[in-house]
Amino acid sequence: MRDFTCPVCGQHLAFDNSVCLSCSSPLGYSLDDRTLRVIGKDGVDPTQFRLCDNLHIARCNWLVPIGIGSGLCESCRLTRTRPADGRTEDLGDFANAEAAKRRLIVELTELGLPIVGRDADPQFGLAFDLLSSRFEPVITGHMNGVITLDLAEGDDVHRERLRVSMAEPYRTLLGHFRHEIGHYYYPKLVTVPDALNEFVGLFGDPNVDYRCALERHYDTGAPSGWEKTHVSSYATMHPAEDWAETFAHYLHIRDTLDTAAAFGMVPAGATFDRPPEGPSAFDQIIEMWLPLSWSLNMVNRSMGHPDLYPFVLPAAVLEKMRFIHTVITRSGS
Repeated sequence: MRDFTCPVCGQHLAFDNSVCLSCSSPLGYSLDDRTLRVIGKDGVDPTQFRLCDNLHIARCNWLVPIGIGSGLCESCRLTRTRPADGRTEDLGDFANAEAAKRRLIVELTELGLPIVGRDADPQFGLAFDLLSSRFEPVITGHMNGVITLDLAEGDDVHRERLRVSMAEPYRTLLGHFRHEIGHYYYPKLVTVPDALNEFVGLFGDPNVDYRCALERHYDTGAPSGWEKTHVSSYATMHPAEDWAETFAHYLHIRDTLDTAAAFGMVPAGATFDRPPEGPSAFDQIIEMWLPLSWSLNMVNRSMGHPDLYPFVLPAAVLEKMRFIHTVITRSGS
């Protein structure tokens, strides 16, 4: 995520700001420009743009053209189902989920990945059902372009309880979104025969019975030595989950490097707008990531927190991630 400043007074701003905390200028995020702009100044005409209708209910600070389509921004329009207005507790979790989703949409846009909503593709377009298991059974997952997320995961205590019970080193709303969007992009990125053949060689046969694999995973757990070939124990369950887990980690790495570069912690070549190119690009990304993640883990430990990135990337995982880098780069070229 880029570093933002107020165009009026120069105050440093966060991605989620809708008002400058220094000069009180009204702000809106422009996905086209990938920057915060001042409404009424800096070229943003208040008769042409306004803030998203979800400004209050989802704390959304994105700009929306007036008179064109709905009053929802590019990210909020993708949400197909959300809690009713009267469910106060769920609406707080909904706002947290939408904030994570906005970060996801920005990164996908930066990477040049296509985002096609249900309005343009009613059968397989991207949509989000944000539901709460407080009132009905909800299973986080993906099906034919629809990503379902359990809003109860927005509650820190509930999410931490699940993380511990499932022996996971990491569990966040943004991590869920990045995993599920990996499932969404699989048929879009791994379609040509050469890519599919390489996928099978790296991840395995995607046509292995999923239900049987799921039952086996929860009955027996990950196989011994999985750490040498997979980024997480869950990735061992099925090639589709290995792809989605590795895809999520690729997004983790690229966004964290982009943010670190914005604050001068790594070279400018780590940013989305000045990415490494050519055959050595992925190697350069990993060469920047490994010392950064190690140093951030040490900083977290100095504060008494768990590691920021509690994962190891063995050679087999890096080759899978290289493949993901290749097909993403190819899709945006």
